[in-house]
Amino acid sequence: MTRLERLQQAVENAKLGAILLMDDKNVYYATGFMPTDSAALITPHGAWLVTDSRYIEDAQNKCFKGVDVLLTTAAKPLGACLKELASGVTGVIGAEEDKLTHELYVRMEDLLGRDLAAAGGLMRTLRAHKSADELESLIAAQRIAEAALEETLPLIKPGLAERELAAELTYRMMRHGAQKNSFDPIAITGAHTSMPHGVPGDAVIKAGDFVTMDFGCIKDGYCSDMTRTVAVGFATDEMKNVYDTVLRAQLAGIAAAKPSATGIEVHSAGAKVIADAGYGEYFGHGFGHGVGLDIHESPNANLRNDQPLGDGAVISAEPGIYIPGKFGVRIEDVLYLTGNGNEDITKAPKELIIL
Repeated sequence: MTRLERLQQAVENAKLGAILLMDDKNVYYATGFMPTDSAALITPHGAWLVTDSRYIEDAQNKCFKGVDVLLTTAAKPLGACLKELASGVTGVIGAEEDKLTHELYVRMEDLLGRDLAAAGGLMRTLRAHKSADELESLIAAQRIAEAALEETLPLIKPGLAERELAAELTYRMMRHGAQKNSFDPIAITGAHTSMPHGVPGDAVIKAGDFVTMDFGCIKDGYCSDMTRTVAVGFATDEMKNVYDTVLRAQLAGIAAAKPSATGIEVHSAGAKVIADAGYGEYFGHGFGHGVGLDIHESPNANLRNDQPLGDGAVISAEPGIYIPGKFGVRIEDVLYLTGNGNEDITKAPKELIIL
């Protein structure tokens, strides 16, 4: 079953006449094409993408079979096209209340002349469980990131600036086929590694530093996400102990990750290892998050998610220890949950590398 067919079935099961999509990623999920300033209307038995002259030719070539592509004009803009399509829909039209501004949501109701039903949860549920073709794209994006890391590791030496390291990772991912970064890369060194989302700056790598690289790319619309922490020149016993603790925590969380496990259970399995080692106060974020068309999406492996993660979920596995003013360590893989366990789609080595 294609993504479009899955969505059409979900619309029918939800007893909606149609769902209106205006978020770029949701439009791509439904139609196979990602324009901007466009919209899609999906019914149980029909699908339309409404776009303008900038994208019309590309959309006609790339949209899934079964999607009719409509061109907006000055005389018939986007709103008018959608109003005409909506006039043929019997029943309630759902919309992405979680993606649209309140102003746009109300404006669309006024324009269509009917109330819209909150249906963002329908899209979140569908996108949380990846199909075989989605998994293939996620793995392709991951392989690109891993190739970039392999080529970049020999460049990590004293004197290299954080900005330069971030640029090397980006350049090499693009060379290997990435569409773009899935987020701004984190490439930090020394005491900066204690900041989970530190921003690369002018600091240069020194002997005895930890270097943390958190990066990923987009391939066929889908994101990769990985983190590796390496040491330069040497690592102290404390550094080695912290690294080993984070790795054991990650492995514990990975062992607990399965479709029937809740986000709380997976997070707690990893967090317990860190707490038992005496570093509990230095791990403040969730064990993992969903990865797909967005770099952060459902489901989450954290203390706020008491629901089973579900078959086909793709989540990150990224515990960390961050000691302010000293250093931090994070190791991140991406997991595909299936059967009674998971497949780790990240293949880059995880043992401590001392360059």
